[in-house]
Amino acid sequence: MEQRVSLITLGVADIAASAAFYEALGWQRSESPDGVIAFDMIGQTLGLYTKAALATELGIEQAAIGGFSGITLAHNVRRKDDVAKVLASVETTRGTILKPAQDVFWGGHHGYFADPDGHVWEVAYNPFSPLREEDGAFRWNGYGTA
Repeated sequence: MEQRVSLITLGVADIAASAAFYEALGWQRSESPDGVIAFDMIGQTLGLYTKAALATELGIEQAAIGGFSGITLAHNVRRKDDVAKVLASVETTRGTILKPAQDVFWGGHHGYFADPDGHVWEVAYNPFSPLREEDGAFRWNGYGTA
């Protein structure tokens, strides 16, 4: 796993209100699908998603998640098969696989794991957001063709 955080996703109660807050700070949205709001930063992206939808994505009930903060960190990889490789390396550590590598409705491939303290990471391959070749930097709509 390369030492990179590609995407920070905040699970929020009111996605429109949260987007308005960041826009009031002068941040500009990136084009994104319905239900997701993205703000590109330097080398990574901040995503807004409803907390309920994020819990559903993880396959956990929001009421049962206790310490789940509604925040996930994403590590994007260069190739689809890299998702399974990263998750396999997590299995050899004290991490817990929450969702195995699988195709996603939007055309990507991903899985989730929790670190020993319960912080949730997504490992994702997004063919629509290829990483910058020289350093692996992430931008919501990519740096070129994969």
